[in-house]
Amino acid sequence: MAPIMKVEHVSKTFGTGEAETKVLTDVSLEIEKGEFASLMGESGSGKSTLLYLIGGLDTQYEGNIYIDGTLMTGMKEAEMSALRLAKIGFVFQFYNLIQNLSVEDNILLPIKMAGKNVPGYREKLEEILDITGLTAKRKSKPSQLSGGQQQRVSIARAVLSEPDILLADEPTGNLDTKSTAEIMELFKRINEEKKMTLLQGTHSPDTATYGGRIIRLDSGKLVG
Repeated sequence: MAPIMKVEHVSKTFGTGEAETKVLTDVSLEIEKGEFASLMGESGSGKSTLLYLIGGLDTQYEGNIYIDGTLMTGMKEAEMSALRLAKIGFVFQFYNLIQNLSVEDNILLPIKMAGKNVPGYREKLEEILDITGLTAKRKSKPSQLSGGQQQRVSIARAVLSEPDILLADEPTGNLDTKSTAEIMELFKRINEEKKMTLLQGTHSPDTATYGGRIIRLDSGKLVG
């Protein structure tokens, strides 16, 4: 079976001349469909940059990246946007919620922005509210939620359209120990029940162990 994510000899540089900084150096890896993998490294190791490249949020790099057999490298923006919409959900360290919208409206926002039929997602909305434990908070505003609850909203938003891949960049970086464990258990449940491929970036060895495989990144290079 072909990997759902494939990174071939990818390098990434920021700046030019004396200000040039190489963030990734000749990175190659494969993630299988349905896998839950952890990309572990210290701050500045390049893991966030690699996730952004895989997610198509940054398109300037050397090498090749494939999503479900499709070469992303060199794609036109319209094609990239369509691929992201169909295949990839992204969860960030910061929740990026719209403060004047309710929980359910925040979750539905990408569907509305994509011009999709919102009523057609009502059943999926009810399911994801249940899975994330947010049913009772559906009419609440982000300011009325804890940090852990806000991250649950961002996860629900990312998975509502049931993408094949969920990328998470330090998703528990702003949370306490209890909330971190709850969020990681939620990721495991989504991976197992939805068969969604999950790649998380983390600096925490404890958080990394929730993944079935740990990929270590140090100073922009894969190690171990």
